[in-house]
Amino acid sequence: MSGSDTLFAGSIPALYDRLLGPLLFEPYARDLAERAGAFGPRRILETAAGTGIVTAALLREAPQAEIVATDLNQAMLDVAAGKIGPGRVEFRAADAQSLPFADASFDFVVCQFGVMFFPDRVAAYREARRVLKPGGRFLFNAWDRIDRNPVSAAAAGAVAALFSGDPPSFFERVPFSYHDRVRIEADLRAAGFTDIVAETVATTSRVVARDAATGLCEGTPLRAEIEERGRLEAAVAAAAAALAPFDGGDAPMSAHVLSAA
Repeated sequence: MSGSDTLFAGSIPALYDRLLGPLLFEPYARDLAERAGAFGPRRILETAAGTGIVTAALLREAPQAEIVATDLNQAMLDVAAGKIGPGRVEFRAADAQSLPFADASFDFVVCQFGVMFFPDRVAAYREARRVLKPGGRFLFNAWDRIDRNPVSAAAAGAVAALFSGDPPSFFERVPFSYHDRVRIEADLRAAGFTDIVAETVATTSRVVARDAATGLCEGTPLRAEIEERGRLEAAVAAAAAALAPFDGGDAPMSAHVLSAA
């Protein structure tokens, strides 16, 4: 994984939040927050919190909880803090693989679509386990295979075709690379978790083709790969054309949700 694969800076955070939040992340944020809220946690740590999409959902579903939202990218947290404002959430830059918190500090750890970006996932899972109180729970999700997420697959295919001699591969290399539930469960066991429940959750999202194309090409680290090749506007246009059949309709998505105690 290159350094650019985890870099969300410049205009990326705002585009990610505005265009990809409703398209990809809000349906699963509601799902995770409802699952977390059902346990009535009092202190929640969120890792890879990004622009606060799950954070906002947790505020609604776990109104009694104190939330610490962390991310490696301060620019993402700045967007989150600007949306959510002061109150029950503490925003803090932190690496999920080396958390700056004492042992047994939280009764819930939540992570939405972040584990795929961790270079050492077992280390990140071990850290989640370390900061959990006895009986605490780690809840997270990861994308299923890219072919089960046709909007992302269509955009990635269109951009790759535009640069057929040297295709960008960010989507396949990072966000959709960790789709094997057996592998994920094995990593959790290697980190010391034994009580593991995994579920594949299918849902849909409403697609606006041009917005989706702009978000996927300009609001993710794929942008760096495209800009290296010098045709960002052409890539957005190609992705928008590929997404035209979905425009104005609901497209399927699939992700795995895991709970480890």
